[in-house]
Amino acid sequence: MNDPITTDYTQVSVELIDRVLEITLDRPDRLNAFTPKMTAELVRALDRADADDEVRVVLVTGAGRGFCAGADLGSAGSKPFGYEGKGMQPDADEDDTIDGLRRDGGGQIATRLASLRKPVIAAVNGAAIGVGATMTLPMDIRIASTKAKFGFVFARRGIAPEAVSSWFLPRVVGISQASEWALTGRIFDAEEAKAGGLVSRVVEPDDLLPTARAIAREIADNTSAVSVAVTRRMLWSQLTQTEIWETHHLESRLIAELKAGPDAAEGVQSFLEKRPAAFTAGLDEHVPAMLPEWPARPDWAH
Repeated sequence: MNDPITTDYTQVSVELIDRVLEITLDRPDRLNAFTPKMTAELVRALDRADADDEVRVVLVTGAGRGFCAGADLGSAGSKPFGYEGKGMQPDADEDDTIDGLRRDGGGQIATRLASLRKPVIAAVNGAAIGVGATMTLPMDIRIASTKAKFGFVFARRGIAPEAVSSWFLPRVVGISQASEWALTGRIFDAEEAKAGGLVSRVVEPDDLLPTARAIAREIADNTSAVSVAVTRRMLWSQLTQTEIWETHHLESRLIAELKAGPDAAEGVQSFLEKRPAAFTAGLDEHVPAMLPEWPARPDWAH
């Protein structure tokens, strides 16, 4: 696709290829180091993905040797992380603040990813440090190149975890592994990331994008967009549900409503006829209204 929505970016590149929206962090000369402009462009690209039924899967990777080397400290001058002491950043919009302080940029990405209706695959091609690592946590599938390295380095920079990683990381890898990585702040390789449950696969560099794209194709070609949106929301939202009866109640209602929709009929008919399914249901019309909002937005975030 070649339109203003997908071409009007400077720090990411965005391309829709056969229902897979590929977002590439695109500052290779800085190892795709993270900036406020990159935050805004990523959020815009994710908004675009959510609004378009042609987008079935989002795939995120980095240009050049790195995935994202963390916040761009080198271009922040004498003010680390771009902050003006404890006051509001000069370019902060009032809607993007918490108690007069600018919202953490990584957190803006993490919360937008969390609320997305489309599955997200991270293809980690190189260094994923700081926000480069934490931004992948709300993504659904993480695949790493053998050249990838990770680091939750905040304790070594004198700051706290960001991008909602103190919530996501223990849930993705468990509290013991999360504590070791976050408290030491050390850099670790792709094999350790796989052993610790941070990534599901480690592949050779030349195989990274083909592997990620094959998984994206598996989703885009064989599944119902409505079912995937419902499943993604349920998997994340039920992480904090303490009563299995509440989940059972919600699942029963969702199944009943989806069974009455066009994709369920097509799923059964295609199975009986031994042919690929042709799912047509759109998200706006067919995602059940009872599906819980997640993450539920507080008043200050509206």
